[in-house]
Amino acid sequence: MPMSRGEQNLVFFQSLIPKREKLYVWCYNRKGEYIASSCPEEEQTLLDQTFTIFGGQEKLIAYAEDSEKTYPEIIGSPIGMQWALTYESERNRDLIFVVGPTFYSPAEEQQIRTALIPYIRNPLRSAWADNLCNLLHDLPVMSYAIFIRYALIIHNTLTGQQLDLQALQKSNDPNLKIHLSEASKRDRYKVYASEKAMLDTVRRGDIDYMDALQNSMNISSGVPVKGQEPLRQAKTSIIVFVTLVSRAAMEAGLPPDIAYELGDSYIQAVEDCRDSGELSTLAHAMYHDFVYRVHYLHANPGYSREIQKCCDYINLSLDRKIRTSDLAALAGYTEYYLTTKFKKETGQSVSSYIRSAKIEMAKSLLRTTSLSVHEISDKLAFNTPNYFIQGFRDITGMSPAQYRKQLQSHGNEQSSQE
Repeated sequence: MPMSRGEQNLVFFQSLIPKREKLYVWCYNRKGEYIASSCPEEEQTLLDQTFTIFGGQEKLIAYAEDSEKTYPEIIGSPIGMQWALTYESERNRDLIFVVGPTFYSPAEEQQIRTALIPYIRNPLRSAWADNLCNLLHDLPVMSYAIFIRYALIIHNTLTGQQLDLQALQKSNDPNLKIHLSEASKRDRYKVYASEKAMLDTVRRGDIDYMDALQNSMNISSGVPVKGQEPLRQAKTSIIVFVTLVSRAAMEAGLPPDIAYELGDSYIQAVEDCRDSGELSTLAHAMYHDFVYRVHYLHANPGYSREIQKCCDYINLSLDRKIRTSDLAALAGYTEYYLTTKFKKETGQSVSSYIRSAKIEMAKSLLRTTSLSVHEISDKLAFNTPNYFIQGFRDITGMSPAQYRKQLQSHGNEQSSQE
């Protein structure tokens, strides 16, 4: 059977994906039967089996049968492994494409082995679990924001649609993994700083939130209450987490009647969780939900849909070079028309808006990580460290090093008062 235009587009798209991303794409028929994959041949059987064991086949079939779903759907697993589903429109969903698997943070073998225990019922499953754990370090790891961006690009390539990030909210994506690790040492100021950055992300409605959330979880695993029941301890931490996030959302303007009702429903759902896999998935879905509610609350009603789309793209692409030509293509405008319209609606030039957004992220990284100024410059794709330092100084009135020193000085003052 000759390749459809969508498949040809997909082959072209795969050639554009940076090799370091190792993003795999799979093709199944609407009955969930494997057809082909870009995954290395020696890993195909194992990862296809993993997809099936974690319920991917059933979810794929349901997705294929639901003609009302015209957007990619994210599915997850108890071990934090994620996939995205999309379809080939030319053949009426006869072909379903799966993007993944990927992790949002490096997988820890011991935690994965613990989470796999319920799935090991016979020697064959035991061998599968061992092989999967041996493969963990070779599997793709990328942030939620980057994975979603690729999923959307592949979906639009296959279907000819021009969906943006708002479309994924319809999928009610609950399949996001929070990595709850034990902090080796609870540094109160670091915990406070990371939690503040995490809650600031909620207050800003910053949809590129993964780094702030992950950093906070790495520094503190939650309320340090020890008990005989680990699940009860985890539930207590997540209930506190829900409370803090809902309050931050209210501070950002989310109406109290909505925030309280939403928070109460998540707390009840926490109590109903039966294992840590369900709990971590629910916690991340809750955070994701509140962040996006605030994001849409703050979306400037004076912005046109095209300019808001450009702003969202910028906020999700701070780790790379952002070209005006890319934004113009996204909006469907010429570069000249985009720059004129962007300045008129936002009050800033495209380059100024991008620089301001990157400096805000740099401030968060300076507050919550130990990355050097040079590393932050690279992470945010500035041309040179000197250009980053000058841009930071222009906006904040101080250099990145001075900003971090001021934060540390303030933290020391707080510690001495305790």
